[in-house]
This record gives sequence, structure tokens and C-alpha cells, in this order.
Amino acid sequence: MGFNSFRVRVLFRVLLMSVLIALFIYLIEDSSKIVSAVIVGLFTVAVIVELFHYIESTNRKLTRFLESVRYSDFISGFSADDQLGKSFKDLNSAFNEVLEAFRKARSEKEEHGQYLNTVVQQIGTGLLSFDTMGNIELINAVAKKYLRTPQIHNISEVREKSETLFHVLSEIKPGVNRLCRLDAKHQLAINATELILHGNLYKLITLQNIQPELQRNEVEAWQKLTSVLRHEIMNSITPIASLTSTLKEILIEDLIQKNGTFEIGTESVDDLQEGLNTIEGRSYGLIKFIDAYRDYTSIPEPQKAQINLYELLEHIANLMKIEIRKSKVKFAWSVTPKNLLIDADNELMEQVLINLVKNAIEAVCEKQNPEVRLTGCVDKDSQICIKVHDNGQGILPEAQERIFIPFYTTKKNGSGIGLALSRQIMQLHNGTISVESQLDKYTEFTLKF
Repeated sequence: MGFNSFRVRVLFRVLLMSVLIALFIYLIEDSSKIVSAVIVGLFTVAVIVELFHYIESTNRKLTRFLESVRYSDFISGFSADDQLGKSFKDLNSAFNEVLEAFRKARSEKEEHGQYLNTVVQQIGTGLLSFDTMGNIELINAVAKKYLRTPQIHNISEVREKSETLFHVLSEIKPGVNRLCRLDAKHQLAINATELILHGNLYKLITLQNIQPELQRNEVEAWQKLTSVLRHEIMNSITPIASLTSTLKEILIEDLIQKNGTFEIGTESVDDLQEGLNTIEGRSYGLIKFIDAYRDYTSIPEPQKAQINLYELLEHIANLMKIEIRKSKVKFAWSVTPKNLLIDADNELMEQVLINLVKNAIEAVCEKQNPEVRLTGCVDKDSQICIKVHDNGQGILPEAQERIFIPFYTTKKNGSGIGLALSRQIMQLHNGTISVESQLDKYTEFTLKF
């Protein structure tokens, strides 16, 4: 019709409809023009229907826009009816801008998702995620390598490759570290966490092969141990060899043969006795050292049971009562809360705690107002802790890294085996032992389960 304004077109249709209604009323009054009235009436109805259809085009446009958003169809645009006027053109422009924003957001989301997927696939740690039914939601190439399968859809399929690994993955609790040996080249450190996504619970597992690191640490540990053994053995063998040579010379030079018998001077006899006593002492020292090594390498497997921590610390306090009284140390112990339980071997834990308390008492022997505290508690990570605290001379920072090495000691008469044994016992309990110290202030050993 040549109109380019939506409002003009609506107004034209309203005026046309009004004229047609007036004409219909005029014709219906004349019975001879009933046919014309019917035709005008039908035309009027058509104009009314067309007007509603024309006006509702905005609603249809809005519906199409919402459906595009709902089904993520951001390809189509809105521009076909720009000629209907500025209001339609502005509406189309607004719709197109929103769709363009959605297109950009989806593109960025897809790029970010692709980036994360690349990171997940390229990272050196195995990642595995599955729901409560065991259905795999996420798995990277490293995890497939450890699980020894190119494709996996449910965690139950792991059972075919390794029954042990399947049970670990199925039963591992969030925040717990588990170890699982696959073969000579693979020992996995397995950690788990749980997350809720779209109302569903998922378990996210990380798998890391620590065998190469363990092997490196094992070589370093053996090197350190060999160095200590060599040092201790040489300290005993060298004077024995030297004294043996000296005693041989004494016998050769001072031993006199008379009438079929041998005589030796009193001074030489004294030298021989002194030398033999020294050899005997060093021999006993070497035997003691070997016994300590045997103790370190022959710790029995823990016979674990539920132990009330309050009763355990109370027992330790009673065992150490006489030594505490002799050393005049202010000793205190506590457990919070009192119903804490640990899963451990009672005898082995007594051995660890007695050793730590004795070390603490010795550390404060030259201190004014000596104090030793033995406490049980739960830390911020919900782990049960036993702490042995003293206000003694402290430990040098460089020594703190070495005190758990077998036969290393900072004490004149120490064997260097107590803390190494304690660490080994804690490892057998899947626990840890650590130390924190400041010179001339305090030392605190912490056992965690």
C-alpha cells in the first residue's frame, strides 16, 4: 500500500474496519441488499482477523526469540520486517544484539571448555570422575593408561583388570590418601573428593604414579644409611685395627724367651690389658650398633585395634611418673575431647610416645622452669593428633631435616635410632610424624592419624 509506518498501517486498518462496519449496518437495514451486506460483513471479518494477525506479529517475534534462546539457536536473525517502521526495526536490532551476545558467550564457553579439556587430557596426573552408579563422566588419557583400558563406561569394568584397584576406587573416602601397587613400575597414590553437579553426587579421583619418586627416595635413603653405617663401623674398626697392630708390636719387642717360657715386663702387660680393654669396649659398641640396626629393620606388623586416646596418654604419664619426678619437670597431659579413638597397635604406640617424652625430658634438663606437655586433639583437617611439646633448647633448622634418618643423632650418647623407629612405626599406621622447633624456645613433635 506504500505505507512504511507500522502505526499508519494499523490506523488504516482500523479506519477501513470502521467504514466496513458502517457500510454493513447500512446495507443490513435494506432487505434488498442483504447479499451485499453479507459480502461486506465477510470482508469486515477478514480485515479484523488480518488486523489481529498483523498486531500479534510482535508476539510471534518474541516467541521465536525466546525459542531461539531456549534451544540455543543463535544462527537465525531478525530483519525481515524492518520496513514496517522504526519500532519494528529497533525491536529487531535489540533481538539481534541479544542473540549476538549469546553467540559470543557460547563461543567463549566452548573455547574455555576446549581449553579445560586439553588441560585435563595433557596433565600428567590421572583424572577420573563417576557418579553414584559408577558411570564414568570424565576420564583423561593418563587415567586410561593406569586403568589399562582404551575405553571405559562404568567403574565396574576396572574389576576385570585389577580387583584391588576396583575396591580402592569404589571405597576411597574424600580427603583420604590410598596407595595401590599395579606392577613393578606403577604404584598409584589415589586421592578423592566429592562434588554435587545438577543435583547429582560425583566422586573425582586423582591417580598419580609415585613409583619413580619412591625409587629415587629409596636410593637416597640407602646412600644416607650406607654413609652412616660406614661411618659408625669405621669408628669402631679403625681403633681395633690400630690397637691390634700396636699389641702385636709389643709382643714382638717386649716378649722374652727364657728356659722354654716367655716373659714380658709389667709395663707391657699394662699396655696389653689397656689395649685389650679398649678393643673389648669398641667391640661391644659395634655389637650395640648392630643390635640397634636389627631393631630398626625388624619392626613387627602392627596389630591394630581401637584405642582410647585418653587412656593411652594416661598410661604413658603413669609409666614416666618416676623419671618425671627425678628430672623435676613440670609435666601436663590432656585429651580433647576425651572420647577420641585411634586405630593403632597399643604396644608400638607406647614405644613411640615413651621415646618422644624421654627426648623431651632430656631436652629441658638444663632449662629453668622445664615444661613438657603431652596432648591429644583434632586438628582443622579433622585428623587426630598427638603432640609432645617442650620448652627446651630447640633443634637447629638443618638438623630438623635429618633427625629421622637412622643413626643420626644430636645427643652425645644417643643411638640415633629412636626417631627413625618412630617414623617407621607411624608409616606402618598410615600416619605421619613431624617436628617444629625454634632455638632456645620450644620443640614440638606431632603424630597424625
